[in-house]
Amino acid sequence: MSLDQELAVNSRAVSEDTFREIHMLAARLREQLGEIDDAAIQAVSEATGAPEEYVRLAVRSAPSEERQTFVDRMKGSFLAFDPDMRRYTMAGVLGAMGGLALAISAAVRDTSGFMGALSLIALLGGCWNAAVAKDSKAGALSGAVYGGVTFLIMTLFTFLFHLLPNVNPHGPHPMGLLAWVVGGTFVGALANRVFALNRGKLGMRDPGQERQALLQQLQDIQEKLKSDERFVTFLSVDIVGSTRIKTESDPLTVEFTFTEYHKFVESVVERFGGKVHSTAGDGVTCVFESPQMGYAAGRALLSGLFEFNSYRNRLAKPIELRAGVHTGSAHVAGQSLTNVNFAQVIDVAAHMQKSGEPGTLIVSETTANYVVGGPESIGEHRITVHDFQAIVWKPKVTVSASPAPGL
Repeated sequence: MSLDQELAVNSRAVSEDTFREIHMLAARLREQLGEIDDAAIQAVSEATGAPEEYVRLAVRSAPSEERQTFVDRMKGSFLAFDPDMRRYTMAGVLGAMGGLALAISAAVRDTSGFMGALSLIALLGGCWNAAVAKDSKAGALSGAVYGGVTFLIMTLFTFLFHLLPNVNPHGPHPMGLLAWVVGGTFVGALANRVFALNRGKLGMRDPGQERQALLQQLQDIQEKLKSDERFVTFLSVDIVGSTRIKTESDPLTVEFTFTEYHKFVESVVERFGGKVHSTAGDGVTCVFESPQMGYAAGRALLSGLFEFNSYRNRLAKPIELRAGVHTGSAHVAGQSLTNVNFAQVIDVAAHMQKSGEPGTLIVSETTANYVVGGPESIGEHRITVHDFQAIVWKPKVTVSASPAPGL
């Protein structure tokens, strides 16, 4: 199963807001700690209420702002594993290294001690790997994996070396597998217990204390994020059939008219206290602090098209617009509302706009509740857009206007 599929399956357990919160908390912790380890993942899980496994997948899927090396990507994938799985994986890697060193030492009758040193390093690594496991059970299983893999790799390569001419290393007895597994289990459990009793003397914090410290950091981060939260209104506007218009019209005429259109939108938006947030193609997204002003700006844009088409449109046909407006909370980086990005309120406003008929303004019920006169003052026609209730506003009188004469 791919990472995207895993996220899709696990996403049923959390809301979209929680998913965003996980990413924001993880990003802040990564800035402070350098990486997201087990304690950080557990703290994010407790702070957001999301399952620990989902936090691991969400953090792993988050794009990194820095270009990562192959080693960084491997490290990130390894840290995304469940803690026990990491211990077992590392035990297997160390066991394979130790087994290979022992097999080579026997095959070449190494008298330098180099292969013996490598096998000793692998053994010490296996002991440390079991010692830092989260509990004695995981430590014992890590030791068992190390012992079993070491024996199997040693016998495998001893067999392969036997196939070479003039190489006849002495292999262990098959029953030795049991001894290696039992011995690894005992040593792993013992190492884990000894490490747990002497963690303080080694200058390492108890996992519970470390998690509490991280939870306190997360609490501070959440308070900071909430201080950046603002209640904003987004207005999404787009020209109906813009692609066809550009195809059928003279390029210079298109450039002039569409430039004038953007000036027209900007002037109306600024008149109602808003700002142009972004443009994509011929669509314009605008942001307002007041729902009333966002709604009023949408009405003014549709109503003002008569004048625009009469005096500033050089195309053969009048321009038609559709618009959508929605209100919600968003995290604002700094003081400018134009810094809002990737917020749900923007997506909903865009969905409202795309669901409207030409010449209509789709107003979400959330925005309508803050408009003077309430939803009833907007109109009677109601629709549902992506599970959001909305009201359709349309000018009571539609006046056709011939485009202005060509230049």
